[in-house]
Amino acid sequence: MKLGNIDVPTPVVLSPMAGVTNWPFRVLCEQYGPSGLYVAEMITARALVARNPKALRLCRFDPSERVRSLQLYGVNPAIVEQAAKIVVDENMADHVDLNFGCPVPKVTRRGGGSALPWKTDLLQEIISRVVKVCSAANIPVTAKFRVGIDHEHETFLQAGHIAQEEGCAAVTLHARTTAEYYGGHSDWTRIAELKQELDIPVFGNGDIWGADDALAMIDQTGCDGVAIGRGCQGRPWLFADIKHAFEGSTQRINPTLGEVCAVIERHAELLTRFYDGDERMAVHDLRKHVAWYLKGFPVGGSTRKAFMECESLDDVRREIGRLDPNMVFPQRVVDKPRGRVRFAKKVHVPYGWLESRTTTHEERETLFGDDPMDAGY
Repeated sequence: MKLGNIDVPTPVVLSPMAGVTNWPFRVLCEQYGPSGLYVAEMITARALVARNPKALRLCRFDPSERVRSLQLYGVNPAIVEQAAKIVVDENMADHVDLNFGCPVPKVTRRGGGSALPWKTDLLQEIISRVVKVCSAANIPVTAKFRVGIDHEHETFLQAGHIAQEEGCAAVTLHARTTAEYYGGHSDWTRIAELKQELDIPVFGNGDIWGADDALAMIDQTGCDGVAIGRGCQGRPWLFADIKHAFEGSTQRINPTLGEVCAVIERHAELLTRFYDGDERMAVHDLRKHVAWYLKGFPVGGSTRKAFMECESLDDVRREIGRLDPNMVFPQRVVDKPRGRVRFAKKVHVPYGWLESRTTTHEERETLFGDDPMDAGY
């Protein structure tokens, strides 16, 4: 597949995940599947414009990354455009993705993420402005969105057409609504619907826990590629499995605990570089990953607790040394769900948001107010 001037030999994307897809995790994933596309976690446009230190840290890429892929989030078209201009002027990325799929209440209650496509004028203006800025530098722009706010307020078909008409190189559909959050099973039939509607490539996202799931999604929907989110948490080798599957091979990686621990140690070392040598911050960041890496292994609660109390690389290495490296990867958790599976209890959108598909002057004044929290993390 080609996205603008970027070749994606294996049509698989690491989907942006807040707090997960910083460059250390992306490097691990890309080492297993070097021909895919690995997207950085969401960057808040206002924070980038404000030169927020954390936002700038998240914009970093490792020299080994084949394609520097950055995702922007924002509600104010002018601010998102400014952020895109910074990306272009400072040569920060080779590819820009736009986030219209985040279901988290603190994002949707401000009209962002998966709430934004309901307002077609806002969606069109943001995409148009960013594409115009990026196209001048031959940087392809893509967009990710959900089926809609709920099944009474679906937006994905119209959002897909707007993205295509405004110049996006591809789109990704997470086949759930905002209301469904990460619960149940994503409805892949909606991916098939979108693929039938559009001429640009469509990536399918949702419930790909193993290589066979990726093949099934392609077969059932006709989509052009797959985007992997929670499925690779604690399983960066999933990208190798998918690469093999797409090549027609049945080869799969089933690592021993020792091999998994080698990845954990490598991840800790990369995070230490990410945090400029601060081992404490690195191993604290590692904690959630360790829980995913060890999921299914019968190592006991005391081992997991010990990892959660690590404060340095030596602490991590000490705990790794206490584990049985020959322990076989448990088949009962292979290709099974990981990470968040809960339903959202309520969808949070701005007051009166659903009354019209376009924004009023008053709504724009409220949405675009200079909220300092919008520039923070």
